[in-house]
Formats: sequence, structure tokens, C-alpha cells
Amino acid sequence: MNIKEYINCNPAICGGDPVFTGTRIPIYLVLDLIEGGITIPEIRKRYYPQLSEESVKAAIHYASEIIKTNEFVPFNPIEV
Repeated sequence: MNIKEYINCNPAICGGDPVFTGTRIPIYLVLDLIEGGITIPEIRKRYYPQLSEESVKAAIHYASEIIKTNEFVPFNPIEV
């Protein structure tokens, strides 16, 4: 998957946060919806009809790649 086709980081758009290409929609908003149990079809229908299924999957892939390629400091998980 070519993430650059779906996700863009530009300091002039949303302060440089990763957004879906051609939009001002930060990918974290869609990832938050997925975390909340919203399905990709529902995200596209109710929240962001301008996004393709592939672009939403690219956001998930992007987040996964960040976790794989960055070093993180351990923290105490917050109890939910």
C-alpha cells in the first residue's frame, strides 16, 4: 500500500498533522472512531463520505507503521 497516496503531512494544513490527501481531515479522528467501535462503512456513510475504504485502511496501516518503527517509553496504562 502506498500510504503517500492517501495520507499527507504539510505544515500549512492542520499544523502538519497527518491528514487524508485532498482534505483537512486528520487521520486521528478516524482512528478514534474505529477505537470507538464504528465500522469503516459507517465511518464513510455517517461521518466522512468523501473518504474511500482504502484511505481509511491506509490510516490504520499508517498508525501500525508508526508503532513498528518508533521507540516508545513505557508508561503505566490508564485503567478504563
